[in-house]
Amino acid sequence: MSDHVIALIALVLVFTVATFTSVHMGALAIGAAFITGTLFFDQSADDIFGGFPGDLFVVLVGVTFLFAIAKNNGTVDWLVHASTRAVRGRIALIPWVMFLITAALTAVGAVVPAAVAIVAPIGMGFAARYRIHPVLLGLFIINGASAGGFSPIGIFGSITNGVVERNGLAGNPALLFAASFAFNVVLSGVVFLLFGGRRLIGRRAQDPTPAPGTTGTRAATHDGPHDGPRTGGGCAAGGSAGAAAAAEPGTLTLTRPGPEPGAGPGTDPAADQRLDTARLLTLLGLLSLVVGALFFDLNVGLLAMTVTVVLSLVSPASSKGAVDRCAWSTVLLVCGIVTFVGMMERIGTIDYLGKEVAGIGAPLLGALLICLIGSVVSAFASTTGILGALIPIAVPFLLSGEIGAVGLITALAISSSVVDSSPISTSGALVTASAPAEQRDAVFRRLMQWGLCMAAVAPPVTWLLFVLPGWL
Repeated sequence: MSDHVIALIALVLVFTVATFTSVHMGALAIGAAFITGTLFFDQSADDIFGGFPGDLFVVLVGVTFLFAIAKNNGTVDWLVHASTRAVRGRIALIPWVMFLITAALTAVGAVVPAAVAIVAPIGMGFAARYRIHPVLLGLFIINGASAGGFSPIGIFGSITNGVVERNGLAGNPALLFAASFAFNVVLSGVVFLLFGGRRLIGRRAQDPTPAPGTTGTRAATHDGPHDGPRTGGGCAAGGSAGAAAAAEPGTLTLTRPGPEPGAGPGTDPAADQRLDTARLLTLLGLLSLVVGALFFDLNVGLLAMTVTVVLSLVSPASSKGAVDRCAWSTVLLVCGIVTFVGMMERIGTIDYLGKEVAGIGAPLLGALLICLIGSVVSAFASTTGILGALIPIAVPFLLSGEIGAVGLITALAISSSVVDSSPISTSGALVTASAPAEQRDAVFRRLMQWGLCMAAVAPPVTWLLFVLPGWL
């Protein structure tokens, strides 16, 4: 058995074991690099450590540390409330506001699951309050997280652009972000049509605060029972999907208005929404991070670390406990996978795979195959891990010059991220868990249908848009 086959088997085992057990994928990848490198590939400890991505580590820690401070001092909550106030009672705009909020959070460095975890409970509260299909709001939140995640300072964008730069490929971070954002906007438009969004148009929310001496009023006007999608066709909503959603007990019940979503008992809404000094400074810090990265080509990780230090000095209360809230699990996952892939590069496995893909004799078919692999595996495993593993595998294939690097990387990135709606993935699981208990089974089934549909549809669609024309 050749070294390349052993390395590939080890990589497959890492993803498989981590998917079906509680073993952390990043730790497993580092352990696999140590075991296989020592036993089979004559790799020393220094060789293995040489593949550890120190620059990527600083980026991930810096942006998640900054986001933890923003969450800690209430800046994130202020942004959520400020955005939802912009709806002004127009129920049809609520899903789009949830999309933009989540996109904004991931665009400035929030880890995708963290952003979904923050917004999903608020979104599910709006769904129950205003009789919106919970899958509609859930998918808007997940799509928004993917849309913003590929910004140059987002987690997905940082990983993808970092891998591209380290492998000497042509990259275009702005185009990657714009393409991902536009794709997810269009995809959300399809979701809006399939899951009852048209029935929300024209409906307006009434005053959510009950009048004194009353038990509450309906939170929204409506023209009949809302049962989700009415027409056939489309993924996860085709045929009798809408009727099934309506027939399931407890689905989309109208509830009496209570506290504003996201507000806890005994809180002062006016105080929660006040833009105090700490929040203003945090907003300025986030703005400086965006400006510095986009217009002055400053290192995102170093700049984020600098902003967090400044915020910690001028507002010590904001940074209290923020280090503990960094996305250490994601940091370990990404760095572990990249470390193992770095070992595969040193022993020549990456070149071997690239030559095998190029040897298919049909470069366009090889590009489609890479996108399909990324999409299917990501639906059941980590998107961040997939991005770190598959792009290096495609490097020798891309260096042949027959396929545009920017186009394939964009198609692969989108194909691997839009399947996060699967309830087996973290984002889909968070949305399912945030749904009311009586609706979780129905939400799980709809998200599973949609996630599998995306795994089959996204690769050929992105391949047709970004790879086949050859303009990238």
